[in-house]
Amino acid sequence: MKIILNKPYVYFVILIFLVYVSLNVILSGFYNTIPLILVYAKTLNWFKLGISLFLTLLIGLLIAFNSVLIYAKYKERRKCKKKITLSSAGAIGGLITGVCPLCVTGLIPLILGLAGISFSLASLPFQGIEVQVLVVIILLVSLINLSKR
Repeated sequence: MKIILNKPYVYFVILIFLVYVSLNVILSGFYNTIPLILVYAKTLNWFKLGISLFLTLLIGLLIAFNSVLIYAKYKERRKCKKKITLSSAGAIGGLITGVCPLCVTGLIPLILGLAGISFSLASLPFQGIEVQVLVVIILLVSLINLSKR
């Protein structure tokens, strides 16, 4: 983890975090939901929305850490193919859920919609938050594996 906090790498962490969150907002269409949040503020479940937004930012931060750590390990000529696979799965999982899995579409519902299949993460027991928690766990495992010497 000390590698990530060095001067050149910390800028990469910030850049990757911003690019990931921006890409997630654009792909999930969350920019369309912001005006609706203001309109339906009284009926909105703020607790679930807050958890979802927190998990989205945490996923972005973990993806940035994993990406920079993979680059640093690759630069040191260490083999990290298994860890790259786990980190990539976490990044794709983060894009699948979108910013708010309940109120906007993610990548999987968009792809399934092209095939004529309707699917929403809102049909899951915790409205898609469980997918975000699973992605955070995958990214944490990947980060721990990458941090080992």
